[in-house]
Amino acid sequence: MKTYKKSRQTGFTLIEMMVVVAVIGLLIAMVGPRVFNQVAKAEKTRVQQDIRVIENALKFYRLDNFRYPSQAQGIEALVTAPSDASNWNGPYMDSVPKDPWDRPYLYANPSTRGKEIDVYTLGLDGVSGGDGSNKDWGSWNIK
Repeated sequence: MKTYKKSRQTGFTLIEMMVVVAVIGLLIAMVGPRVFNQVAKAEKTRVQQDIRVIENALKFYRLDNFRYPSQAQGIEALVTAPSDASNWNGPYMDSVPKDPWDRPYLYANPSTRGKEIDVYTLGLDGVSGGDGSNKDWGSWNIK
């Protein structure tokens, strides 16, 4: 007599795979916005820290030279001695940091926002104004 063995296939059915994909999709939908929110928060924190560091270096420059760098000299005067800075005792920074979007920070002397000087970035879009990552961050609105 012949005996037949029933062979059972192992693996996942199409429905099981679809359920797994749906669950993964739901998890991504719930976690995604929180991750992007953290990116914006990290950008803001980095900008705040960079601006504080630049402002502190500018204060040391002012202590030595009795004035802030001119608009034309910019914040590069913190790294390289300007020709007219006889008391320059720098470099006040190793290098001038770039904003999170890989653009140099901007400098205004005199300030246009009610302070002595402004150090700022125009955000991701590089245009004045905006919200979120496009927001302008400067010495006037960081905490």
